[in-house]
Amino acid sequence: MLIGDLATASGLTAKTIRFYEQAGLLPAPPRTPGGYRDYPEQTPARLAFIRDAQGAGLTLAEIRSVLALRDGGQAPCEHVTALIDQRLADIERRLAELATTREALRGLARRAAQVDPASCSEDDICTILATPAHRPDGGMPFRA
Repeated sequence: MLIGDLATASGLTAKTIRFYEQAGLLPAPPRTPGGYRDYPEQTPARLAFIRDAQGAGLTLAEIRSVLALRDGGQAPCEHVTALIDQRLADIERRLAELATTREALRGLARRAAQVDPASCSEDDICTILATPAHRPDGGMPFRA
């Protein structure tokens, strides 16, 4: 299967397919007598797997490790389970960080709603963002 046909069958561009080959996700295909890449019939399924794995949040390196196990004749199920568990833990950690950031931003929004721009001094860069301990006025930029 020539790269143009593979691109059509997989919904990817020829450039993406060449990139995956260069990244070690696709084995180098045999060449036609004219020097064109001649991909095996199972390549669209491999490309679909790569796309699905990326959709699950796996990195190209992680996908390469799964493919290496499969290409070596091993079932990658345990490895994939460990990768999913790790990715899920990363997502949970990131969600906790985002929740903390959301609360900080809500506090800043409340502070911004109370700021009297006339009370800001030229010594302040921004009284909304500065913590009270770092304000020259001791933390009194708000309207009473």
